[in-house]
Amino acid sequence: MDGLDPTAPPSGTGCLECEATNGWWVHLRRCAECGHIGCCDTSPSQHASKHAKDSGHPLIQSFEPGEDWFYDFRTEQMYEGPELAPPHSRPADQGVPGPRGRVPADWREHIH
Repeated sequence: MDGLDPTAPPSGTGCLECEATNGWWVHLRRCAECGHIGCCDTSPSQHASKHAKDSGHPLIQSFEPGEDWFYDFRTEQMYEGPELAPPHSRPADQGVPGPRGRVPADWREHIH
């Protein structure tokens, strides 16, 4: 499938940009082409969709425990896809929203 590399490892266990700026996220998404981990569109910074737009990598997979769905930004459709390189999700003890210690008490006021 175009835009998918099952051998690309994830870029980390949290949103790459939020980690660099001491930010936080609601849920995490993984680029199916390069492994970039970004925050979902509910999150304040929406880094996963920004990565897709800036890089031209249209496919993401959920990076949440127990979820394996794919989404294509081109078609706005969800899909099933192949197993990607491990790890397959953020650590279960990381929390949602996360990471613990950086989520403001009024986090619901900051989500989309």
